Amino acid sequence: MGLTPLGGFMMGTRSGSLDPSVITFIAEKEHLTPEEMSKILNKESGLLGISGVSSDDRDVCAAEADGNMRAHLAHEMLYYQIAKYIGSYYVALGGCDGIVFTAGIGENQPMLREKVCDYLECLGVKLDKEFNKQATCGVTGTLST
Repeated sequence: MGLTPLGGFMMGTRSGSLDPSVITFIAEKEHLTPEEMSKILNKESGLLGISGVSSDDRDVCAAEADGNMRAHLAHEMLYYQIAKYIGSYYVALGGCDGIVFTAGIGENQPMLREKVCDYLECLGVKLDKEFNKQATCGVTGTLST
């Protein structure tokens, strides 16, 4: 995060990092006040805005399982953004010894871990996909070698 929680990858309701000109472009095109833009970026974007379903990833997962393409797009965007940030820190640090997935979505969504690690295979990340599927709700362990 930067000055505000909007920096970084998208969250449940937050947009994540954007080209700064996008904000003024949308505000002018839609005739929105700064307060309205702030509300959209902080409360109506992210998983909620892309999926059109919910800010709760469990609801987005259920919608995706039911064939909702916007929910699928929201997940694909999230996986890519997370991998991009991990990759940038990998370069900045000159490598890394491990990747730790935390918080509700990181701990309880095997698909998120799998898809993010798939993007990172070029950096040598190898995920034990069978163990990954079992590692939810407080189960801990090494998911890769």
